[in-house]
Amino acid sequence: MLYGDTASYAIIKRDVRILLFSGKGGVGKTSMAAATAVHLAESGRRTLVISVDPAHSLSDAFDLGGGLFHGKTADPLKLAERLFIQEVNINHEFKRYWGAISAYLTSVLRTTGLDSVEAEEMAIFPGMEELSAMMYVNQYRRGTDFDVILLDCAPTAESLRFISLPTTLDWYMRHVFHFERNLLKAVRPLVNRVSPVELPPDSYFRNIQELFQKIEGIDKVLEDAAVTSARLVTNPEKMVLRETQRAFVYFSLHGLAVDRIIVNRVIPNVVRDSFFDEWRLSQRRTLEEIEQYFAPVPIRQVPMFPHEVLGYERLGELARNLYPDGEDAAAITRSATPYSFARVEDHYEVRLDLPFAEKAEIGLFKKDDELVIEVGTIRRHVGLPTSMAALQPDKARLVGRNLVVEMRR
Repeated sequence: MLYGDTASYAIIKRDVRILLFSGKGGVGKTSMAAATAVHLAESGRRTLVISVDPAHSLSDAFDLGGGLFHGKTADPLKLAERLFIQEVNINHEFKRYWGAISAYLTSVLRTTGLDSVEAEEMAIFPGMEELSAMMYVNQYRRGTDFDVILLDCAPTAESLRFISLPTTLDWYMRHVFHFERNLLKAVRPLVNRVSPVELPPDSYFRNIQELFQKIEGIDKVLEDAAVTSARLVTNPEKMVLRETQRAFVYFSLHGLAVDRIIVNRVIPNVVRDSFFDEWRLSQRRTLEEIEQYFAPVPIRQVPMFPHEVLGYERLGELARNLYPDGEDAAAITRSATPYSFARVEDHYEVRLDLPFAEKAEIGLFKKDDELVIEVGTIRRHVGLPTSMAALQPDKARLVGRNLVVEMRR
């Protein structure tokens, strides 16, 4: 059974590759995800690309047009041999999975004076689409229908919510859910007599529990570098790069391996018009900064095309630039996060993988919200999470192949 069958959530151990594409809005991440899907399908893999972005543009990237895909189905649509696409439609998800939860939220919102339509719209709270997407990923990775699942994520901020939701929900289910459910079961008859708003019925909690069971384990899958890799798409522009750097920090913080940085819309050398001279100089400087910041993560440059990249054929052309010489688009190019963060007693630590560093050649200093490490002639920039941005480097030590930097106030 392929779609919508909750019985297929039984765990099956198999090799499914999951690729997340994220980046600032407008950088071309949907095109990169779609082109990668085309490349993988043509190489013989059964491939599914899912749009997790509420403002879906996946079907537009394939130039389906005319509402051929939008809103017609919540299930994967076959585009070519071994190639499927899916756009998570929250209206379908409401009917399929969120029944008791949406009914309760709508009834509560109607007591505030909202009419039925407004209440139904407001009952779609942030995170529902991301959780629905996770349910599908969990279902498909346990099945046998696809070899590779690609996620066209929402712009960076929403992508970060997507990867942090499983951990948050897992904590809630383990520490709060059962207590809250039992407490409300005990006080519900009394409170409902005097309260203007009824407490949620037990079906509400049953619905939450069923949803959690459908995404259970997905956090471990996302953190398993042998299964899941994140690919960040950026442009060679300073404002775009800053957001990509922040995304890189938080993906690393959540244990996701970023195995590729894709720099899109690089002005090609064949463009000789003097109009682009300043743009070319600016891009060159930004590309140098990208190389310094993200090393040793592989970086792939994709040229600006003389036309809009729309439709299967042009996505195939983009794929040949993105993965030249028959390169395996699903290959794991890096399985470890280049650095990690930890709280240790009264201080924080930044841990970096520096296999060939000698203590005498290491230098470090703080610049704005970045920790800068110099090893000989090589400089590494480590963006710090908000909780550590005000700290200063205090000590550094080599532990095996890792450099450990202590950060204190």
